[in-house]
Amino acid sequence: MTGPRHIAVIDIGKTNAKLALVDLATLTEIAVVTRPNTVLPGPPWPHFDTEGHWRFLLDALAAFHRAHRVDAISITTHGACAALLAADSSLAAPVLDYEHDGPDLVANAYDALRPGFAETGSPRLAHGLNLGAQLHWQFLTDPGLPDRVAQVVTWPQYWAHRLTGRVASDVTSLGCHTDLWNPAVGAFSSLVARLGLEGRMAPPMRSDTVLGMILPEVAAETGLDPATPVVCGIHDSNASLLPHLMAQKAPFAVVSTGTWVVTMAVGGKATPLDPARDTLINVNALGDPVPSARFMGGREYEVIRAGRDLVGSPADMAAVLAEGVMLLPAVEPSSGPFAGRAMGWRPEETRGDGRRDAALGFYLALMTAECLAITGAAGPVIVEGPFAANEAYLWMLTAASGQPVRRARSRTGTSIGAALLFGAARALDGTEPVEVPVDLAASLADYAAQWRALVAG
Repeated sequence: MTGPRHIAVIDIGKTNAKLALVDLATLTEIAVVTRPNTVLPGPPWPHFDTEGHWRFLLDALAAFHRAHRVDAISITTHGACAALLAADSSLAAPVLDYEHDGPDLVANAYDALRPGFAETGSPRLAHGLNLGAQLHWQFLTDPGLPDRVAQVVTWPQYWAHRLTGRVASDVTSLGCHTDLWNPAVGAFSSLVARLGLEGRMAPPMRSDTVLGMILPEVAAETGLDPATPVVCGIHDSNASLLPHLMAQKAPFAVVSTGTWVVTMAVGGKATPLDPARDTLINVNALGDPVPSARFMGGREYEVIRAGRDLVGSPADMAAVLAEGVMLLPAVEPSSGPFAGRAMGWRPEETRGDGRRDAALGFYLALMTAECLAITGAAGPVIVEGPFAANEAYLWMLTAASGQPVRRARSRTGTSIGAALLFGAARALDGTEPVEVPVDLAASLADYAAQWRALVAG
C-alpha cells in the first residue's frame, strides 16, 4: 500500500486514555495500552492529568515503534474540553474536567451571553458540558486568566500541539455542543466575541488535515522518524461515525456506545430538534451537520451493575418480558432525553443478577430508540462499541425502533475511525445484521409499548 500503514491513535476517553496501533491494511488494532483518565483535584479546579498522559503516550509510542513501527499519528478525544495555551505554549491553566459543577454557579450570567439553539445547534447542558460555559466560569474564577491565554485549542488538538508545536481546532470538536460554533455557516458563533476570544480561538480545520510532523524532541524521545505526520484529530463520536460515512448509503444512523451513547442520523427525516431533550447538531469529519442525541448510557450501565458481574441469558430476558419488570428513566438525570427525572423500577426492582442485566439492556435500548426517534433517524441502525455485544440491548433496539439493526464487526470503531483520517487501504468490513428470536419478537414490541406508556404517563 502507499502512504502510512501503521497508525498510532491517541484516544483520550472520559474513562480511560489509550494508545492503539491500527494497521490500515487490515483495519485492526495490533497493539493497545491504556491508563485510567483519573481526574486530579484542584486547585484551581478538578482537572485532567495532562503530564501523566503525555509521559504514558511517549513511552507507548516508543514501545510500539520498537515492536511494530509507527508510520503516522492520529488523535481522538471526548468532547466538551479545550486547553488554554499561554504565549510560550504551556498551559495557562489546568484543563478543566467537564463534570465539575463550578459553571452551574454562574449559569444565569452565562445564559445571558450564550447564543440560541437556532444559531449553534447546541442545547444548554449542565456543568461544563457546554465548552463556552467552562470558559466563562474559568475567566470569572481566575480574573487574570483571560490575559494569560494566547490560544484556545480543542482537546484533540492539544495533543496534536504537543506533538507538532502547531495550533488548530477541528470542526467536529467545535461542533460538539460547545456553543462556540455555527454549523449552518461553518464558522465561530457570536459567543466567541462575547467571551473576548476573537483572534485567540485556534483556526478550525477538517479532521483529516495533516497538521505537521512531530517535533525533533518527540522524535528523539520515541525513536520515531522525524517526518512522522500527525493529523489534526477528531471528536470520538465522529470517529465512530466516519467508517460508516465511508461505507454506507444514506439514510442510516450510527449509535456510538461508551460512557456516552450518541445517536447520529445521516440523511434521515427532517425533524425539529428539541434542545430540552439533549438533541444537538454534531458536525462530522467532512464538516457536515448531523442531527444527534445522546445520554450517558455507559455510566448508567455501571451504576446499575454496581460492580456485579451481571450476565442475562435468553431465559432471563424471557422472564423479564413475562413479568414486565422495567427500569424507567433516568438513571443519570443530568442529561439525555428524560433529563431531570428520577429513575424507578416497575413493578419492583429485580433481584436476580441475570434478570437485572436483561432489564438494564432493555432500558438502554429503549433510551437509544427514543434518541433515534427525536432526531428523525431512518434506515438501518448501526451499533458500534461495547453495546454491540449485548443481545438484550440489540434485540430490544430492533423491536423499539422498528428499524433494521446491524452491529459493527469491529469493536474498536473509535480507533479505526481516527486511523481512517489517513485513508483506507481496502474496503471496510462493514456490519452484520441482528436477528431477533421469532418467539420473543412480539413480547419485545409489547414491552417497548408498555415502557413508553409509563414514561409518557
